[in-house]
Amino acid sequence: MATRLRLTVVTITLMKSIPLLSLVFGSLLFGCNHKTQLRSETKIITKDTTNSNNTKQDVIEIRNLIRNTLKWGDTCKSIDLLPATFGKDSICTGFSIDTLNNNLEKLRKTGFFADEFIENYDHIIRTLDKKIKNHQLEPWNVGELPTFGFANDVSPWCSCQDNLSWDSVEVVPLKLAKNKGELKWNWGKAIRIADPFSVKFKVVKVYGQWKIAYLDGFDYTESTK
Repeated sequence: MATRLRLTVVTITLMKSIPLLSLVFGSLLFGCNHKTQLRSETKIITKDTTNSNNTKQDVIEIRNLIRNTLKWGDTCKSIDLLPATFGKDSICTGFSIDTLNNNLEKLRKTGFFADEFIENYDHIIRTLDKKIKNHQLEPWNVGELPTFGFANDVSPWCSCQDNLSWDSVEVVPLKLAKNKGELKWNWGKAIRIADPFSVKFKVVKVYGQWKIAYLDGFDYTESTK
């Protein structure tokens, strides 16, 4: 009888302890899960912040690139955009391939331009040379504007006739990925609100350095019309 009584007491004591043990175990489990979730969220936030910082740095580098490109294009160190040859009556007979090749080498040495930009410029000049020699374009007199789209009335570097300080240029990303991007540039706070001038351009990253891949003024289709 005494033995039965002791067993009953032990059983009752264990039954009372089970909910308490479950509560303690559940609390510990929740605490572990909660810490795991916090660590996961922290990793995500850190990753997003890093990407944001990288993007900001990319924008600064691209802004400096387009500023330097525009400055260079506005100096005598730039290339002879239209290396034309002329015959009688100052009529253009084509383009000098020697001068073109010199232009291509100058573009490479700047470090500003990707291969695709340089190849596109080469394609523009060679196409125009062929069209002029095949009489597919109206005759062009040296004293007049070209009879084709390229470098006609505006500078292809900025797609403009006049400019403010190139140091005022700011950029706005339209699409910006790890190794390529499409942006537009304007004169930032220096430009009048009523005159929202902007020009689209494209960049690619080559061996860790951003380079110009496309400028609106060097659009092949528009330039060779």
